[in-house]
Amino acid sequence: MELVKAALAEALRLLRLQVPPSSLQVSGTPAPPGDSSFAAPPGLPPTCTPSLVSRGTQTETEVEFKSSPGPPGLRASEEPSGTQSEGGAAAAVVPHSVLTRLQSTIEGPRRNSSSSSSPSERPRQKLSRKAISSANLLVRSGSTESRGGKDPLSSPGGPGSRRSNYNLEGISVKMFLRGRPITMYIPSGIRSLEELPSGPPPETLSLDWVYGYRGRDSRSNLFVLRSGEVVYFIACVVVLYRPGGGPGGPGGGGQRHYRGHTDCVRCLAVHPDGVRVASGQTAGVDKDGKPLQPVVHIWDSETLLKLQEIGLGAFERGVGALAFSAADQGAFLCVVDDSNEHMLSVWDCSRGVKLAEIKSTNDSVLAVGFNPRDSSCIVTSGKSHVHFWNWSGGVGVPGNGTLTRKQGVFGKYKKPKFIPCFVFLPDGDILTGDSEGNILTWGRSASDSKTPGRGGAKETYGIVAQAHAHEGSIFALCLQRDGTVLSGGGRDRRLVQWGPGLVALQEAEIPEHFGAVRAIAEGLGSELLVGTTKNALLRGDLAQGFSPVIQGHTDELWGLCTHPSQNRFLTCGHDRQLCLWDGESHALAWSIDLKETGLCADFHPSGAVVAVGLNTGRWLVLDTETREIVSDVIDGNEQLSVVRYSPDGLYLAIGSHDNVIYIYSVSSDGAKSSRFGRCMGHSSFITHLDWSKDGNFIMSNSGDYEILYWDVAGGCKQLKNRYESRDREWATYTCVLGFHVYGEQGRAEPHVRGPRQPRDQRPVHARRLAPRLAGRQGRQHLPVASAGRWGRGAGACHALSNPLPVPSLLPRRLIAAGGTYWPGGVAPPRPAPGRLFPRLTSKHSRRRISLEGANGAPAHTV
Repeated sequence: MELVKAALAEALRLLRLQVPPSSLQVSGTPAPPGDSSFAAPPGLPPTCTPSLVSRGTQTETEVEFKSSPGPPGLRASEEPSGTQSEGGAAAAVVPHSVLTRLQSTIEGPRRNSSSSSSPSERPRQKLSRKAISSANLLVRSGSTESRGGKDPLSSPGGPGSRRSNYNLEGISVKMFLRGRPITMYIPSGIRSLEELPSGPPPETLSLDWVYGYRGRDSRSNLFVLRSGEVVYFIACVVVLYRPGGGPGGPGGGGQRHYRGHTDCVRCLAVHPDGVRVASGQTAGVDKDGKPLQPVVHIWDSETLLKLQEIGLGAFERGVGALAFSAADQGAFLCVVDDSNEHMLSVWDCSRGVKLAEIKSTNDSVLAVGFNPRDSSCIVTSGKSHVHFWNWSGGVGVPGNGTLTRKQGVFGKYKKPKFIPCFVFLPDGDILTGDSEGNILTWGRSASDSKTPGRGGAKETYGIVAQAHAHEGSIFALCLQRDGTVLSGGGRDRRLVQWGPGLVALQEAEIPEHFGAVRAIAEGLGSELLVGTTKNALLRGDLAQGFSPVIQGHTDELWGLCTHPSQNRFLTCGHDRQLCLWDGESHALAWSIDLKETGLCADFHPSGAVVAVGLNTGRWLVLDTETREIVSDVIDGNEQLSVVRYSPDGLYLAIGSHDNVIYIYSVSSDGAKSSRFGRCMGHSSFITHLDWSKDGNFIMSNSGDYEILYWDVAGGCKQLKNRYESRDREWATYTCVLGFHVYGEQGRAEPHVRGPRQPRDQRPVHARRLAPRLAGRQGRQHLPVASAGRWGRGAGACHALSNPLPVPSLLPRRLIAAGGTYWPGGVAPPRPAPGRLFPRLTSKHSRRRISLEGANGAPAHTV
């Protein structure tokens, strides 16, 4: 009964504030003239003077309306047409009988509150419930214009009540991810979604530097152009690196990038003019999930413009190997795809038409090349074979050429399992390197007319010499300008120079931590460039040795964080390496072996230590100067997906796949920590978390799209009322769910409470970012990040089994790990420019680290 009386009293109070005077006038009850005690309160006209008669408690409050007579001829239950209250809403009509009933309802229960309920009192209780319903109707009688401006917290019951949900219109947005509704509250500073900018932000990004080189699983991917630039690829980007030049500093050089590909690049070939480059990509999917066919791009390395697109729709799975002809100034291009039959085709480079095609073999084809003295001779090698092809006819007629194959005969020599590379000698012979560590010299034998059944009257190719060059496989052969040949070994990591007759002249050994030799290119003068199986690019010579100029991870990259005060950032991944990078020199400062997979990391605000989360539930704290482990703690046996220090450095939050956020108190230097509490309430694994600026609260996301808030200083308690956190300021914004970063997810359309807007007129928050990850069941939502206007954050995913690395901001720099970029650096119109991770096509893309400049800043401007 006390609750009923409280509700009635509150209803009458709201009625007093909303109902205009004309609707509250009661006939026959004129206001006493001249009584100053009945003066109207500020904001109300003098025709209505409500007064409160307090009876000691809130439940004993009676509202008495003392009204003055209205205009002649107007009854109390009437209201002139078009009359509005001061707030702009149409006035409600309140009959005198309703007011009398409400007043009697309050007085009746008050007089009998001390006695127990009896059968005679039941009709009165029913009348009380009816009065409550009438009061609710009166409160809701205002127009829709006045409802939108109300503060939902002013209504009884709080924002979680039925009434506050009614008033949530215009203050929240809702989106659906895989059928799950997610409500996000709009900050109070935004009065209307129409006030938000609907176009893309003014900031732009330009690719500045790419850390890494794909050498672990590719070959023949390192060449030197006529300009002296080194060309290689990683993920969807073809990098043109200028050794020792540019403003990057010693060893830093400069980079340019060809970004015309839409999926991972698999092979390269340089035209004989040293300017044009051909690059082939693998199959993939576009932004809408539709298949993308493999294709070869021929482009100008000086202007970075695409000149010709070859083979669209003609290749399967991908382009495995390609080569330009040399005898006719590069007029033709030979391509081998990755289909089961490994189709071999010859193309006219200028017209982009196919001249000949044939099934080569069901075994892997690893290399292809034209004879530099005769374009009609083509050689392929791969698994247990060397094939010599004769191309005839069809030079001017598309598709009429023929290709005939001649098998290389091993004879008395052991047939190797793989032949990964070959090179043409000036005298016409061919050298091949195989998996047994041998270099074989192949020569053309004379025709044998005496044995027509065994291929008589046909030229055959046989081995004329053999030299054991390396322990393990030979991955690369390079013909130098002076006629000598360089060979690169796998297991022994040796680089050997061979003279005529395969006589060893000089050799050098690559350090073990760089891996085996994968590719060799001859630079300017005596300089050599070597690509290794551990994704490093080395520069030097046989006499002085080699030093790294480009390095990268060798397996999937997951953790990324930036130093709080220096131009440095740290990465970790599945290769178990923890690497600290210098953003000014674009070089690796140091790396250590974690012995376990590193998935996340974060610097202490002082920068003295860094916390690293591993896949076993173990996390480490390392000194950034000495690289020593100062703390080693285990929380559960599930992998850790996020670690984050509070802005003041007093706390460390660790998100785990056991659905718990562990909170630790941290010493001032970050070296010592102790368990402070646990945040428990998520129903799935933790993916992201952010601290508030005051270091007292946490916002977190989980794998089932939850947005939860925690009061850490108050004992790691979950804040049930998420509406109260809408205006809280956050030190970082890496969470991928929230009003600031909501976007499209698959086919889901963001639902904004209120009038529906056309797609091209929706707020920029709704259209800013919606990258798609191939092979991950549709689009995944990623947050926004940019230097200058937006906060730190974009990059990890919330719907995957593991989060993606979170891009971070250096001064005027945005670092993104494991992504690829759209052609020309411009994202497609749907969703919007500003995309940082258009898609990840394979785990190879996860090994790249790219650095982009903000606001269109020139390269290397820090």
